[in-house]
Order: sequence, then C-alpha cells, then structure tokens
Amino acid sequence: MTGFASGTGAHASFSWTWEMRSVNAKGLDLRLRVPDWIEGLETALRGRLGKALGRGNVTLTLRIQREETGSELAVNEDVLASVLSALATVEHKAKERGLTLSETTAADLLSFKGVLEQASPEEETKALAAALIADFEALLTQFLAMRKSEGEALHAVLSRQVDEIETLVGQAEEAVAARRSDMADALRASLARVTQNSDGVDEQRIAQELAMIAVKTDVTEELDRLKAHVGAARGLLQERKPVGRKIDFLMQEFNREANTLCSKSQNTALTRVGLDLKTVIDQMREQVQNVE
Repeated sequence: MTGFASGTGAHASFSWTWEMRSVNAKGLDLRLRVPDWIEGLETALRGRLGKALGRGNVTLTLRIQREETGSELAVNEDVLASVLSALATVEHKAKERGLTLSETTAADLLSFKGVLEQASPEEETKALAAALIADFEALLTQFLAMRKSEGEALHAVLSRQVDEIETLVGQAEEAVAARRSDMADALRASLARVTQNSDGVDEQRIAQELAMIAVKTDVTEELDRLKAHVGAARGLLQERKPVGRKIDFLMQEFNREANTLCSKSQNTALTRVGLDLKTVIDQMREQVQNVE
C-alpha cells in the first residue's frame, strides 16, 4: 500500500505542484488537500482515486500559484459568429454591385464591440479544473507504478515466507514421527509406576486416561490445517485483485495453529519447530500489513 508520487503543471497564468503518498491502513482513507474554490475538483479526484485504489491511507496535496498578468481576455464565440455572418452578407451585397472590399483581418474582427472580452472568473476556474484533472492522470499513473513495484518486491518476500512455513511444517511432521516411540515409552513407564504403587487399580480408567493424554498431544489436525493454510496463502498471492484483508485473516489462523502445536508438543524438537513457525508467521504478518 505504500507509494509516493509528485509532479508539476501549468495552465494559462496558473502553475501547480502535486504530491501524493500512502501508508498502511485497514481500509481506504482518502485525505485530499486541494483548493476549495475550484468547484467539482475534489469530487472528481476523489472518485478517480476510489476506483484505482482499494486500501491505504492516501494523502493528496495540491498547491496552486497564479502569476499576476492582469485580467485574461476571451473571444465571445456568439458575437464573433454574428460579426462574421454580417461581414459575409456585406461582402455578398458589395460583389453584386461590382464593389471590391478590402480583406478583413483578425485585428479588424477583434475591434468589433463584444468580440473580445474579459474572461469571467467562472470560466477561468472551469478551464483550470479541466487542466488539473487531465494532469492528475499522469500523477496517478506514476503513483500506481511505484505501488506495483513495491508490491512485486513484497510478493517475493511473502512467497519465501510461505515456503519457510511449508518447510517447517514438514519438519514438525518428522518430529511428531520421532516423538511417538518416546511418548509410548514414557506412558508405559508411568503406567508401570501407577500399577506397582496402587492396589486394585481400575485398568479401564487407566486406559481412558491414557487415551485422553494421546488425544491432547495429537497434533495431526493442526499440521493438516497448517498445510491447508499454506495452499490458501499461495492461492491468494496469485490473485490479481486486493487480498490484503484475506491474507491478514489467514495469518491469524496460521498463528492459532502454531500456538496449539507448541502447547501440545510434549517434545523439545517439536517445540523448537513450533517456535520457529511462530517467528516466521509473525514476520509474515508484519509484511501483510503492506498488502492492499
């Protein structure tokens, strides 16, 4: 979601500078600092940003300067059309009578009353707004290009972290397999101590307790879910649309399974793998906050 872009532009006596930056956010938060005397500008820019972005705290700043060159002049199209029509009529009548008139110049046309007039502030503002909206597209393109570049680098980092998690899940499965014989020996030793030091032991009750211990230490489901989460993460990383919130939720599921794995481990090697898993998951979760 992070990005930055800046630019400059000019129109008539106006010049301006743009600056746009974004940082991480749970949703899309647009903060526009643009002149409020340009009617419709903020609405147009906000709409364009809303279509192009899905997540992030985005700040857009526009500073406008105006060179004092006096009042702007504009041609009144309606009056000019009337003058041209009248001139055409006069030239036609003169030609019918065999008269030749001198050629009319642009200066002659501008000398007619009402053809050239001072531009109204409203017209100036409309023209400026149109120029700004057109110039904004280049700024937005630059901004999106930087975000894309950041996203490609982030994609590589997240993919490596998913690979690390998959490798650690494999190591956890190996540790579980190695743990079985050790746990069986420990349970047999515990059972022997109980039966030797107790009279009239209820063997069925002992069997139930041993079964409960086995269930409490079984991490098969946790490992299966971790492998499923790895597949889901890879699928989300291939999406061409915003997936930041989905991956963020998935990281919570990753963390939950890793915590349960550690609590059930009852084995040094498996605990070590579980802690390594939690470390990678925490690192990945931090990076996911940058994903749109």
